[in-house]
Formats: sequence, C-alpha cells, structure tokens
Amino acid sequence: MNTIVGTYECKADAKGRLMLPVALKNQLAASLQDGFVLKRSVFQQCLELYPMSEWNVMMQKINKLNRFNKKHNDFIRRFTAGVRMVEIDATGRLLVPKDLAVFANITSNVVLSSAVNILEIWDKELYDKAIDDAEIDFADLAEEVMGDLNFDDNGIS
Repeated sequence: MNTIVGTYECKADAKGRLMLPVALKNQLAASLQDGFVLKRSVFQQCLELYPMSEWNVMMQKINKLNRFNKKHNDFIRRFTAGVRMVEIDATGRLLVPKDLAVFANITSNVVLSSAVNILEIWDKELYDKAIDDAEIDFADLAEEVMGDLNFDDNGIS
C-alpha cells in the first residue's frame, strides 16, 4: 500500500483539467504508468482517485460479494457508478469527466486531499464545510474510532 500525504489546492480549467502540484505528482510517480481510477465517493460529495494498484485491491474485496444477493448486487452497481479509468498526462494534468465534475460540484477552486492510499478531489467550499463541520466533534470521533487501538509500545497508538 502506498501512502499519499498532504492537502493541496489547485484550479480546474474550463475543460475540467486539474494541474497536480509537483509534490503530489512526485508521490504518484510510481503509479503514473499504470493509471488511475476516478469515482464518486460513497459518503461525501467528492471524487476519489485510486492508483490502479489500490483499485485492484478494492476490486478483490468487491469481487467476494455474492451477486445473487440483491443488496450486494445493488451495492456493486452503485459503488461502480460513473467509474472511469483516467491518466495524468506528461505535464501533470488530470482530466475530470464532466459527469463526475458535476457530481462533486467541481468548477474552479479544488482541494486535493490525501486519504491514506487514495486522493480525494473536492470543490474547495465543500471541502472547507466538511472539515469545519460543527456537528462532528473531532476529539470525540478520534477517541471513538482510534481510542481502543494499541498497535505499538511507542506511546502513540
């Protein structure tokens, strides 16, 4: 698993192309040749960019679902709705297909945010609202999600 680090702001041009910041392009360099998969997020109004290696891992999990189970079949259909294979060109541009840009409300100001092994692509205003969501107390969320985990003796987790 490759870990992607950082949050970056960029602009989308009139054709829906994003110029990736150099620091991000460098992190994705090992994946450039294999390509990427771009899809709608399940929980948020943003897009998710999977390096092909990460997408293949996800598809191995999805492929274990029973397609004769209606809920599984419905999930597969919705999870893969609008999925596109995309490439980052030699100049570091990513073309966001129109229907995906409409879904995520991507017009001009964009935030590219690492989410461990994938990249989230957000409209800047929607990203700021999601991060500043007053309904979610991050300290409570961190304790609930990570509080019982203890992987190492280093005192961090």
